[in-house]
Amino acid sequence: MRRNLGSVVLVLAIGGTLGSLLYPVFYSYPHRFDAVKAAIADPGPLVDTPWGPLSAADRDLVVQVELDGLWETSAGRQAIDRAPTKEVEEAGEQLVAGHTDLDRRVRKLAADLAIPLPDRPTAEQQGWLAQLTAAQDGEYPRLFANLLREEHGRVFQQLAQVRSSTRNTLVRELATVINRTELGHISALEKTGYVDFDAVSRNATASPSARQTALPAPSSP
Repeated sequence: MRRNLGSVVLVLAIGGTLGSLLYPVFYSYPHRFDAVKAAIADPGPLVDTPWGPLSAADRDLVVQVELDGLWETSAGRQAIDRAPTKEVEEAGEQLVAGHTDLDRRVRKLAADLAIPLPDRPTAEQQGWLAQLTAAQDGEYPRLFANLLREEHGRVFQQLAQVRSSTRNTLVRELATVINRTELGHISALEKTGYVDFDAVSRNATASPSARQTALPAPSSP
């Protein structure tokens, strides 16, 4: 199998210092989804827009979708390159196609609503890319499927909360598209046959640090 994502990770690491200066708020979260929960519980001041009030939870969702695309597109391309099976390759293709479309939508919405966007993945996401790059061929597809499936599961849960609470028309429309895209990605990852559903269930309520160590051990699918 070919390996060519190492240079991508290196470039991301080199750009870290500049990116952190430009967008420090996006990288200070212990875990991004905790910020969404807090914003929904206490929306704080609303910003009036032509499309309805914009809450902190609305803004966090837009930022998080952009962050997810920054690392999942790279992960998808690597999966296409290293795929041991047709199913893993197809999952990678769906990640790339889905997040390419979402990135276009998010950037337009962010411009309309004056929401600043990050230009690089978080340190946590860069760590996930590094794990995937370093994984041996036998370990790689299982790590890819479970890492991405768990992350999509958490996004899916938080998305439902924002979709049900937002009063902004543009955010509501975007959330509907994200919902469809994320569900398609989840289904594609599960079709690889590498997802450990017991681990996914355990990690759904675990702390971020516990989840990082709870990924299933490599074994034959």
